[in-house]
Amino acid sequence: MAEKRKVTLKDIAKDLNLSPSTVSRALNGYPSLSEDTIQMVKEYAEKHNYVPNTMAVNFRKNRTSILGMIVPQIVHHFFSTTISGAMETAKKHGYSILLAQSYDLLKDEILASQYLLGMGVDGLLISVSNETKEADHLQAFVDEGKPVVQFDKVTDLLPGPKIEVDDFQGAYQAVTHLIRQGYRKIAHLSGRMEVKNAHERFLGYKKALEDHGLEFRESLVKNCFAISEDEGFEFTRELMESVEKPDALFCITDLVALGAMNYLKSSGYQIPTQIGLMGFSNWMLSEYTTPSLSSVDQFGYRMGSRAAEWMIELLKNQDMGQNETLEMKTELVVRGSSMRS
Repeated sequence: MAEKRKVTLKDIAKDLNLSPSTVSRALNGYPSLSEDTIQMVKEYAEKHNYVPNTMAVNFRKNRTSILGMIVPQIVHHFFSTTISGAMETAKKHGYSILLAQSYDLLKDEILASQYLLGMGVDGLLISVSNETKEADHLQAFVDEGKPVVQFDKVTDLLPGPKIEVDDFQGAYQAVTHLIRQGYRKIAHLSGRMEVKNAHERFLGYKKALEDHGLEFRESLVKNCFAISEDEGFEFTRELMESVEKPDALFCITDLVALGAMNYLKSSGYQIPTQIGLMGFSNWMLSEYTTPSLSSVDQFGYRMGSRAAEWMIELLKNQDMGQNETLEMKTELVVRGSSMRS
């Protein structure tokens, strides 16, 4: 049996004795047309299962209604929530998102950006890799009139809209909480200092110690390269076997804190009575660890949603907010791993 031919816009126009342009405007709800005409066209289209040729429409508009998005790690809890926020917001505005990950490597970020640019995305949402020290691959989007919105991990090498977390304040509040719980030798499992958000968290940690009259000790800072659970385990072992044995740990992420917790529990340390533990990012499983992990919430969903909103605003008005930076506040989430009292 032959497949039934799809109804086209021209078919609707012919059957209703209207011009194709009038049918198109009616389907898009143009206010210049009468309500009767709009209703008649939409009812006919629905009755005959009319499906608009999106590719043709986008070709005429020089748009694909697709946004590109690059994150360092899709499986990372924070980035998975930013992806959800961006996708849901984009969907509400008639956009889809084509997703790629850089694995926190510059070469993969460049390849992903080239792929997305070649696919004709309307703009790019990106959290740059830890290795990103150039921006020619991002400038290529701007050169083609496609907006780039950076979020979380950003580079100042590319002017344009950025959404950042107040990492300094988040770290400051986390360490202040540990101090108020009676901890005095607080170690920091940090990230790479050349990465802006890691450096800001380090500065917040250091400032909290100074403001509360505690000595900053370089020996109590360990720089995690991969930001992994294994590094959390090994660096905690080094610290607890050292002369400077700390009584609390502030970790760059919850994943690193989980590694620290695994070492402490396997070595017989009591959390939080003997040693306090604080993460950062409020991973979805952190409340289910034993003890539950105190952390700092970055509100990833909200950040992803705002990034997508900003992108859509830029697509409507290319001059809007070209060099603005939006800083989002964090929230301290206190749980069992840091509550002595």
